[in-house]
Amino acid sequence: MSILIDKNTKLIVQGITGREGEFHARKMLAYGTQVVGGVTPGKGGQRAIDGQTPVFDTVKEAREATGADATCIFVPASLAQDAVLEAVAAGLQTIVCITEGIPVHDEMFFADVAKKAGVRLIGPNCPGLLTVGECKIGIMPGDIFSPGPVGLISRSGTLTYEAVDLLTRAGIGQTTCVGIGGDPFPGTRFIDVLPLFEADPATQAIVLCGEVGGSDEETAAEYIKTMSKPVVGFIAGLTAPPGKRMGHAGAIVSGSSGSPLAKVDALKAAGVRVAQTPTEIPNLIQQALRH
Repeated sequence: MSILIDKNTKLIVQGITGREGEFHARKMLAYGTQVVGGVTPGKGGQRAIDGQTPVFDTVKEAREATGADATCIFVPASLAQDAVLEAVAAGLQTIVCITEGIPVHDEMFFADVAKKAGVRLIGPNCPGLLTVGECKIGIMPGDIFSPGPVGLISRSGTLTYEAVDLLTRAGIGQTTCVGIGGDPFPGTRFIDVLPLFEADPATQAIVLCGEVGGSDEETAAEYIKTMSKPVVGFIAGLTAPPGKRMGHAGAIVSGSSGSPLAKVDALKAAGVRVAQTPTEIPNLIQQALRH
């Protein structure tokens, strides 16, 4: 079992003829993802990835020709809003937007459009998601994953990779890993993913990696109180000074809102085992799986 994507997912890549788009499309294809097409306006009729993948001028054409149900977006920030809106209009059900540096106003607008259309938007400014051994959409390094019972959700890409690598080295595999991104207005939040893991029979425990800024972790903690599955948490940025933006656009503390200590306290109050450092995550997951 898995959540959101699996071996049957059919993916197109918007921006497939660009450097980043083609590079990561190759990686996704090599992992086993069904990359059925790509989109670059003006280059319809060409083929990418050494002739393996047809290129279309529009998302609608790509979807109609391939039966795609998901897309991964690798376009410049100035074009990202149009790319997301085009994917929504074409009827794709899962949109993964890797692009960073998108204006906040644009993010707010297209995230709202996607939500109202019932479309799952992951990102923007995210590493994507991966269901182990079945499908990879985005830029996560597939070779660090191993099959097992743990689901992961994270705002930070590199922290995601570190947590996964530590789990794999400890002999603890994963089901699906979702990188939701660190911008202020992501299309998908912790509270959206946790119920999916709760309902997934293959996921026995969850790792939640948060960071300073916003209140998503506190909101997630309220839901975790109702869950039957154990959750292990880690909050990055415990030493971040108030008022200073740290890395992600959403990682800023304003007054008491977004305080890492407040997040830790909320998670602990919900019964979450909270790691002080990423290296503690595997041991806490082992404890959670035994109980």
